[in-house]
Amino acid sequence: MIPKSTKGLERLKLENATNIYYNISYDELQRHETNNGECKISTSGSAMCDTGIFTGRSPKDKYFVDQAPSNSEISWGDINKPIKKEIYENLLDITINQLAGKPLYINDVYAGASIDSRRKIRFISEVAWQAHFVKNMFIRPTEAELEDFEPDFVVYNACKATNANFKEQGLNSDVFVVFNIEDNVSIIGGTWYGGEMKKGIFSMMNYWLPLEGKLPMHCSANVGKDDDVCLFFGLSGTGKTTLSTDPNRALIGDDEHGWDDNGVFNFEGGCYAKVINLDKNSEPEIYAAIKKDALLENVVYDGNGVVDYSSTVKTENTRVSYPIEHIENFKCNLQAGHPKNIIFLTADAFGVLPPVSKLSKEQAMYYFLSGYTAKVAGTERGITEPVATFSACFGEAFLPLHPTRYAKLLGEKIDAHNVNVYLVNTGWSGGGYGVGKRMSIKNTRACIDAIIDGSIEKASFDMLPIFNLSIPKELHGVDTEVLNPRNTWSDKAAYDSMLEKLGGMFIENFHRYDNVSTEFDFSSAGPSL
Repeated sequence: MIPKSTKGLERLKLENATNIYYNISYDELQRHETNNGECKISTSGSAMCDTGIFTGRSPKDKYFVDQAPSNSEISWGDINKPIKKEIYENLLDITINQLAGKPLYINDVYAGASIDSRRKIRFISEVAWQAHFVKNMFIRPTEAELEDFEPDFVVYNACKATNANFKEQGLNSDVFVVFNIEDNVSIIGGTWYGGEMKKGIFSMMNYWLPLEGKLPMHCSANVGKDDDVCLFFGLSGTGKTTLSTDPNRALIGDDEHGWDDNGVFNFEGGCYAKVINLDKNSEPEIYAAIKKDALLENVVYDGNGVVDYSSTVKTENTRVSYPIEHIENFKCNLQAGHPKNIIFLTADAFGVLPPVSKLSKEQAMYYFLSGYTAKVAGTERGITEPVATFSACFGEAFLPLHPTRYAKLLGEKIDAHNVNVYLVNTGWSGGGYGVGKRMSIKNTRACIDAIIDGSIEKASFDMLPIFNLSIPKELHGVDTEVLNPRNTWSDKAAYDSMLEKLGGMFIENFHRYDNVSTEFDFSSAGPSL
């Protein structure tokens, strides 16, 4: 089936494609993937591909075309870098030359489950597994909807192309990921990594929706039997996917959502989970989702197709994408009402933050704008000091606008819908990395349950010094001694010193907002020394 609208192909002189494979089925995709030599099939039936030298995104190669009117909206800097229109035109020619005269895979999909807020996206690639990735990760229109599908935005993935003139053009490398907002086009060259397509559209939704008064969010979401929605914000490694996948609650989505006047809605139609050290017992839902139609990336496997999930030979960022239908308990229309609870997840490798604390509205704004987690510095001998990571709104790499634009929308919605907000630490307890232990999933789950069922609201609270966080004295199912993190450290003076050190890191990071309007001066809601 060839799309009725091929205007994009004609405009890019791609009408001479040798074959067009349009929204082909999973079975057809698997045949193409294996016949093209792109994929092997695992013992679970899932396809397995390698993404080449790039096993993650290439953020230093991401650009926006510098032109009106979008250039007055974009927050320019290290994340959102401008590119001249004439350089973009040259990269567009490179894209055309790479895709011209080739068999092409076209996927027409939706970004956004809400009819009032969704965008129609067309992806074009010459690689079958990339079409498979798109089919997994975005919302699949019905056959009737495809009949008159006119894309709002087109992504041309010329991953096999490279830009030999990047030095003369002042660009970072021969890789390019460029967004032309006015032309509603994105072009990709030099990187095969599928996540560039996923996060590219997320970046665009982060541009479009705030201009309509809607909040895009880097979060997972689920909903209970009483239609109580919970959002989980968090950076990579904090448990966003794992904790939102709950057998007692329907999953709305695991990564990207919007919040409009109707409520919360998923941007995507699938999940993209890390699989390094995946264990059937600790993450049974994700493990069970890896079956036919799922797509594994960069995993190590033997000659029989048996996957070694513990291997980091190719990368630690091994991934699986799968349609959300592979999760047994998912919200079939991918949307629900307004949230009752919001949870900010952090993996504090310094080991000083409590497992759960209740935030005021002002604190919620502070921790949203901070977007904190901490990562272990690395595996080199003798290096065990954690590294603090601050990413505004828990997704700064994907925010074309200034972070305060999103924070303003969040604050308005918290007020309008009387939402409770909590900070949950899934990191270390009893000491930092190398001394303490990772917070047990049992205690973290119990904290989440207390938030969901409302029992945390009935608790008595202590105050954590410096950070002034309200921490419950007792919670059902949680070991009482871990609720106040100081109790878990054998060396209390060391805890006090580390608490003060982390507080200083927060204060230093928040100075980035010193020059914004007083409307967003939430520094008093953060740590004080």
